[in-house]
Amino acid sequence: MADYVQVSTATETHEQAVELARSVVSGRLAAGAQIVGPVVSAFWHEGEFGTGEEWRLLLKTRMDRYAELERHLLEHHPWKNPELVAVPIVAGSDACLRWVDSVVGTHASE
Repeated sequence: MADYVQVSTATETHEQAVELARSVVSGRLAAGAQIVGPVVSAFWHEGEFGTGEEWRLLLKTRMDRYAELERHLLEHHPWKNPELVAVPIVAGSDACLRWVDSVVGTHASE
């Protein structure tokens, strides 16, 4: 099942998260998106410690679509160097994974 991944990133505003979700799902780079937030993040950035509120974006896709999804997110993300990570889905219901396949499996990005 490592053919599937959950990709996460974050944005400063809810509207930015919704726009990224819309663009990747409508382009069939991800089967679905969940937006969670606001969440509080603590981080080091440019040598300084900081905290802030962010909106977490979780995307479900196949590993063979990850590179294309990453390119899209990096091109359209409002931040210059956003957090962008993919975690393997090691288990999932057959119906859910078939759904991911049906959405992203045979379509080229738009």
